[in-house]
Amino acid sequence: AGFPTPDLVPEQADPDPDFPTVAFPNPEEPGAMDLAFAKARETDPDLIIANDPDADRCAVAVKDGGDWRMLRGDEVGALLGAHLVARGATGTFAESIVSSSLLGRIAGKAGLPYAETLTGFKWIARVEGLRYGYEEALGYCVDPDGVRDKDGITAALLITELASHLKQEGRTLPDLLDDLAVEHGLHATDQLSVRVQDLSLIADAMRRLREQPPTELAGLPVVRSEDLTQGTGTLPPTDGLRYTLDGARVVVRPSGTEPKLKCYLEVVVPVATHAGLPEARAKATGLLESIKRDLSAAAGI
Repeated sequence: AGFPTPDLVPEQADPDPDFPTVAFPNPEEPGAMDLAFAKARETDPDLIIANDPDADRCAVAVKDGGDWRMLRGDEVGALLGAHLVARGATGTFAESIVSSSLLGRIAGKAGLPYAETLTGFKWIARVEGLRYGYEEALGYCVDPDGVRDKDGITAALLITELASHLKQEGRTLPDLLDDLAVEHGLHATDQLSVRVQDLSLIADAMRRLREQPPTELAGLPVVRSEDLTQGTGTLPPTDGLRYTLDGARVVVRPSGTEPKLKCYLEVVVPVATHAGLPEARAKATGLLESIKRDLSAAAGI
């Protein structure tokens, strides 16, 4: 692809169905990137790229101060979307409802169609006129004509291309994230995930939230509560709840694959200049932690 030969993590370079170097072979899982970080401290690359075993997910890590930080899926999703806009892409940009609303702002600023879908690429792939789609769990569809599904290989190529272009300008992926925050507001996301042994606890939490929906979280008023089992004008019915707050959004749903209740959180903090980013990030972090506490209390988890 025209990039320098990458430095491989030798312990993870060859296929091994036992995956002896990780507790679970998904780059989202804690510890899964530790060997990559250790290798990067030795070789000082510009970027860390990791795929899961079937290469449909793509993890990206960047230098953050004196060490390395894995980007959230929403951060990579925004970067790829902005890069495609800069390349003149046309068509619909799409994402799942649990992903950051920043992509919608990027598409809107570019005058491109935008769609939200239920969680899963089976929904994103059905979007008419799809040009780009992603969801926060490290899944990106950057070439729907070639692979109309999440694909970690084409995503890795595109994020590496973006990093290369930025390097030629003396800039980095975090620099572009800063620019997007100043242009569209700082969009910070996090997740509250509760694993249970007794599945009835998940049903109880969902029932409690339906019967007594929160009126505010972290001091932010809830301006709209949606029970997604009824569907919406654009979404089919699903077992989920969505709360729109003044400056934030929360989606609560049972996991479809694990005994977990998953809560997806986003706060949007306006920021006028790059100088205001540290304060905005501190505010966003505080709001996310407060939303977690208040939501846990409301759900009884």
